[in-house]
Amino acid sequence: MAQRLIQFPLTYSSSPHSTMTSLTLGSAASRLLPSATAATSAAKLSLSSPHSVKLFRSSPLISHLFLPQKGAAAASRLLRSRSSSYSTVTKCFASDPEQLKSAREDIKELLKTKFCHPILVRLGWHDAGTYNKNIEDWPQRGGANGSLRFEIELKHAANAGLVNALQLLLPIKDKYSGVTYADLFQLASATAVEEAGGPKIPMKYGRVDVSGPEQCPEEGRLPDAGPPSPAAHLRDVFYRMGLNDKEIVALSGAHTLGRSRPERSGWGMPETKYTKDGPGAPGGQSWTVQWLKFDNSYFKDIKERRDAELLVLPTDAVLFEDPAFKEYAEKYAADQEAFFKDYAEAHAKLSNLGAKFDPPEGFSIDEGTSQPQPEKFVAANYSTGKSELSEAMKQKIRAEYEGLGGSPDKPLPSNYFLNIMIVIGVLAILTSLLGN
Repeated sequence: MAQRLIQFPLTYSSSPHSTMTSLTLGSAASRLLPSATAATSAAKLSLSSPHSVKLFRSSPLISHLFLPQKGAAAASRLLRSRSSSYSTVTKCFASDPEQLKSAREDIKELLKTKFCHPILVRLGWHDAGTYNKNIEDWPQRGGANGSLRFEIELKHAANAGLVNALQLLLPIKDKYSGVTYADLFQLASATAVEEAGGPKIPMKYGRVDVSGPEQCPEEGRLPDAGPPSPAAHLRDVFYRMGLNDKEIVALSGAHTLGRSRPERSGWGMPETKYTKDGPGAPGGQSWTVQWLKFDNSYFKDIKERRDAELLVLPTDAVLFEDPAFKEYAEKYAADQEAFFKDYAEAHAKLSNLGAKFDPPEGFSIDEGTSQPQPEKFVAANYSTGKSELSEAMKQKIRAEYEGLGGSPDKPLPSNYFLNIMIVIGVLAILTSLLGN
């Protein structure tokens, strides 16, 4: 039986549904498959199987991404490979930091017009959520590596509809060729949470992309929405990623965003009073009333179950049934600040799973990111043996320190700090000799 995903934030768009049953990728494939071999071989995508037809019929924006004849030519221009540009634009980093900052602003504008917060969150999650901590080698271990851009992985049952998210981001990728897909997916996911009113996610960037579809993970690594034993299933999947019970519950709280569409996931109503008018393409069933607002409503609504038009999946209900999960679910229902704190940490951890970073430590694009600071000057810390330095010696040390540009409240740069430590050492030795 085809796997059914836990429908984390889903898509909505005002574009009409496509009814295409087959399509051909010619040069357009060079964008979705940006490798040396893929750029020279046309890829043909057949939707003859029932699953494939279901996937693409449920994609409201697919008609704008893949069109026959004239549309295919336009798509090929939009999807042109940029693998050759990475070496000239990004130099030593996988992604260019300034381009990432600009891309973030473009994503914010996209969110204002397309209301696509949920599906962008889901895209980032599903690219990262294939990680297996028991596999050491990259990219076989899965994780946040940009593999979800390839058709073979987009066709996984758990990823139904995510082609819409990819299509929304392709113009931004086209504009900022110095940004990797892996970074773009995670940037979009974190930005969507923040712009929906959620917490600031402590993200880092520099993720390296896989180069071809042969590096995609096998199907079956993502969670199912209705397994026979929901608690055991969630633990099997998330423990495999290296996540714990608290992180499972916190991440489940992202269901506060979005809707489940039965034509994609097999779960939910076709529409409710909360979704029949959109925004974006109407329909689906949401977990919360305000499904574009990131807050702790998900936990409150699951706990109370007073509204039959709100969705509760087996993997949602178990959060208040399993004793270990319930501890955190109750906490988050009562304390939104605690939920935001734990969610931000869990989201950042998820977004790094399996990733290979360049530079290896990654980098931040947020201004004012805290950096390790040199030790502040406290003269008493530099006493010799058991005896405290005299006040006169403390003043001499302070004078030397301030003479080099330091002060008790303004640490010296590390190179000056080394010099003053040498001076302190010399003075301490002299004090010891004079004392004897």
